[in-house]
Amino acid sequence: MRYEILDPLHPTLLPALIAAEDGLARLDERAARHAVAEGFRERGQFFDAVAALWVAGELVHVEDLVLHDSHMDARAPSHELTIAHAVLRARRRLELAEPGWALSAQGLDALRGEQGGRAEKEGAELAASRQDAMNQPEFADQDAEENPLAGEFAELDAALARSQRLLESHGQSFAEAGALSQPVSRESQEPAGQLGLLFEEDWDEAARLDAWRAVLPTADQLPATLGAAILFDAWERLEPLRRQHWLGSLLVGAYLSFRGKTASHVLAFNTGLKTIRHDRRRSKDRLTRLHAFLEALAATADLGLKELDRLSLARTQMEIRIRDRRSNSNLPGLIELVLSRPIVSTALISRRLGVTPRGALNLVRELGLREMTGRGRYRGWGVL
Repeated sequence: MRYEILDPLHPTLLPALIAAEDGLARLDERAARHAVAEGFRERGQFFDAVAALWVAGELVHVEDLVLHDSHMDARAPSHELTIAHAVLRARRRLELAEPGWALSAQGLDALRGEQGGRAEKEGAELAASRQDAMNQPEFADQDAEENPLAGEFAELDAALARSQRLLESHGQSFAEAGALSQPVSRESQEPAGQLGLLFEEDWDEAARLDAWRAVLPTADQLPATLGAAILFDAWERLEPLRRQHWLGSLLVGAYLSFRGKTASHVLAFNTGLKTIRHDRRRSKDRLTRLHAFLEALAATADLGLKELDRLSLARTQMEIRIRDRRSNSNLPGLIELVLSRPIVSTALISRRLGVTPRGALNLVRELGLREMTGRGRYRGWGVL
């Protein structure tokens, strides 16, 4: 499999390319020096995780993700919420890692859980080997000497083993009788691995990831935004990971950080991608897709600039309200917490500021925060 790149610098892409380059440059410059830059990056992670599920056709509420991340779930987490939290964790890992780490083979293996799976397998094999060693006869004599009831336990184990063999023999005879009375289907003669119910054997994720990484040298020779659009289009066409397809949008932000286009943060690409119509994102025409992805980058930059303006205005308004407060007031800490989370709950405020739930409600009322959830219980507050 291979992703063909034909005429990447097409004249029709130049206007969208220029808009995306300028927008991302302005966003990175403001995010690097802004007073609410830390809150902007933290809030962007939640919004990008929710938008990633929205692009995939699933709906996850921001307040549910915030509560789940704080281990304060209002209800049992759904499958979609668990995936959104996986996206959030992956974004945080990209924020802490080196810019080019996610694009390497080791980084991709770590992000898709390959290294963790190997470690678990090795740990299971080691535990099994230790268990086999403990079951050797040389330990039996030692246990018999140390435990006076070892003989009685051995007789009990032998009786249980005889009962288990008797049950298995009767179960096998019943199964054979049932098999004679029913026709054997074609599917039952095939091994379970050949049914393709869980995994597709012909879908080689490692080979598809190698094919995607083969596009990196070509993308490096192009402008950063166009290279990111080509990499995302290659990810959409090749589909290297079927269960973690959302990883491609995160790699766009990692690639832009690697190229130095967004050095101050990992771009929340999904927030702009959700503004593009589905028929343009999945068009059969390659130029249409690239044009849509470049517009998504420009839209992400525009949304980021507006978010910085909203946070700056909200911070100024809240600081005016606490101008005459005492120096040991908890309100400044609440301002920092509100600006770093899309939504805060009473339990979260109590845990972070060390106050009682009643005191947290009083602080919320004094600061004039907006109730965001519309619930009677598990309420959350934030700034627009």
